[in-house]
Amino acid sequence: MNNQERGSLGQRIAERMSGITLLKITELGFANAQTNSAQIATGKSIASLQETSMLAGDDALVIAAGPSLHRNDTATLIKQSGFKGVIVATESSMSWCLRHDIIPHLIVTLDPHPHRIVRWFGDPELTEEKLTQDDYYTRQDMDPKFHQDQLRFNQELLNLINAHGPQMHIAIASSASQAVVQRAIEAGMDIYWWNPMYDDYEVEDSLTRKIYALNGLPCVNAGGNVGSACWVFAHAVLSKTRVGLVGMDFGYYADTPYNQTQYYKEIVSLVGLERLDEVFVHIVNPHLGQEFYTDPAYLWYRNSFLEMAQEADCKTYNCTGGGILFGPGIHWMILAEFLQNSKG
Repeated sequence: MNNQERGSLGQRIAERMSGITLLKITELGFANAQTNSAQIATGKSIASLQETSMLAGDDALVIAAGPSLHRNDTATLIKQSGFKGVIVATESSMSWCLRHDIIPHLIVTLDPHPHRIVRWFGDPELTEEKLTQDDYYTRQDMDPKFHQDQLRFNQELLNLINAHGPQMHIAIASSASQAVVQRAIEAGMDIYWWNPMYDDYEVEDSLTRKIYALNGLPCVNAGGNVGSACWVFAHAVLSKTRVGLVGMDFGYYADTPYNQTQYYKEIVSLVGLERLDEVFVHIVNPHLGQEFYTDPAYLWYRNSFLEMAQEADCKTYNCTGGGILFGPGIHWMILAEFLQNSKG
């Protein structure tokens, strides 16, 4: 296969991901919003975050769960720096944060999957039988802790989240599963609600307008994924003008086998094993002189992020130390420098 063909199909699929994603999550996201109506009606919206102490200062650090988080000494740098800004973390990086004695100020979650996302919080309903039915966590190049004795680690995670839950705020999308909502309640987290922007609100019969009519929550363009949502919350909701990113890879290290990527099974089902090199897109990061690769979903997320970053009222510093997020609107910086220059 020549270089022109390599990744060409993936590029074309990425251009259609907006419509594909909408079809995939529309029914489940709306059903979850209906299920969550009672909690939403008696809860707080994300507008109330502007009444918290998190609005103080200009700096935020967004922690996502990309593979660079486990390949760099990120935790040591954050802790030794005495960072005074706000830490906004994906639910998928929450375990990593707490295991390293880093307590995020705000957790964000939005994925509507009925049973996978709650694993990041510790799943009280997890059994050996359930583990045999889904290899999502053990197969992938994700958090290494999830590759070990999963039932034991799940219990450790339950205890960890329960211990620190009351110290954390969480922005829960109306699309979140009831399992995630219940875990946040059980852990004593301070909950704030919001709607993901699925499509164009200005269109009269849009899903976004339909869900807004259901619950009246603020609608947020979250870029299609929880990492981007954290960045949006940092600058658009918490009014930070200087936002650093770690774990925001949007891709995989070159030595990661294709079968350890997040959407591998879906890609094989779509194109077969023989066309994988046409789907996975390989990109050289010019700041590192290192090649990474990505899939159509993460390529779409990355391209969407770049579009949003150019229009945002903040400076975005990618301190990830890996991955494919670079381009207009992104200032590439090592984490130590960002933390050293932070004034909170």
